[in-house]
Amino acid sequence: MNSFLMFLVRTGISFPVGALTWLISYVAFDQYFILSVVYGVVATGVSYVISDGVIKHQLIARQGLSRKEYKFIQTQLKEANEKIGRLNRHVFSIRHFPSFKQRIDLMRVTKKIYRLTKEEPRRFYKAEKFYYSHLDSLVEIAEKYALLSAQPKKNRALQATLNDTRRTLEQLSRTLEDDLHEILSDDIDDLHFELDVVKHTSYKEKDTELLDESRRPK
Repeated sequence: MNSFLMFLVRTGISFPVGALTWLISYVAFDQYFILSVVYGVVATGVSYVISDGVIKHQLIARQGLSRKEYKFIQTQLKEANEKIGRLNRHVFSIRHFPSFKQRIDLMRVTKKIYRLTKEEPRRFYKAEKFYYSHLDSLVEIAEKYALLSAQPKKNRALQATLNDTRRTLEQLSRTLEDDLHEILSDDIDDLHFELDVVKHTSYKEKDTELLDESRRPK
């Protein structure tokens, strides 16, 4: 469940509870209006916290994670999100038009990996190389590349360094695509299995139809 949907669920539970608490306090128990509002606000806050805990518990249970693992992964994702923000700034500050599409694809894959892990935290274990190594390398190289490319005068040595850096970014882009494929490997295997089942069922139905036709009197 994504963050926005979780927010909608929590507010969809907490606000009606708060409104009902205010109404009961004000009408049924004849409390002062302001005091009833305070009760309603407190009930809204408490129900929001409780619903948030219940939703997170269900999410953790569905993912097959312990609470400790979930907190650890959330910490790693928070750090990764900050790194991706830095990467995005530096990647698009580079003044090299021919590599613009490559940089767009690079950020698209990076954000896709992060989003998949955010939505399903158990995928983190499939993307450890990305979070522990590849993302850090990307940020470091992009920062240096942006700094060097911003220099007004580029001699032969600097130009050669920039060319090497671009090639390294291309290699890392392919590495990130491998990371994404690894994260989706279980889904791909499941899809292949479903396709095999569909094909097997289709062939079986065709064989049955042919057999029925052969048995019909001519």
